[in-house]
Amino acid sequence: MGFLGFLLLGLIAGAIAKLILPGKQGGGWFVTLLLGVVGALLGGWLGGLIFHVGLESFFSLATWLLAIGGSLVVLLIYGLIVWRRRDA
Repeated sequence: MGFLGFLLLGLIAGAIAKLILPGKQGGGWFVTLLLGVVGALLGGWLGGLIFHVGLESFFSLATWLLAIGGSLVVLLIYGLIVWRRRDA
């Protein structure tokens, strides 16, 4: 998958993760892109370790599930960090 394809995958995966998680997670489209790309990297890495599946093809269901799952994890961690800073 090319660089632009990976960025598009990260943006869409981050947006889907924001739709899945309840509540408001601040940040605009740029934060969504960053969290989505980091989440896609994390999902691809964990998928390679656990399931021996990576982010090979843009149109693969496994690629999308790994990217969205990784984005959910990253978004949860981001939400916890921002939530704690807001309360402090």
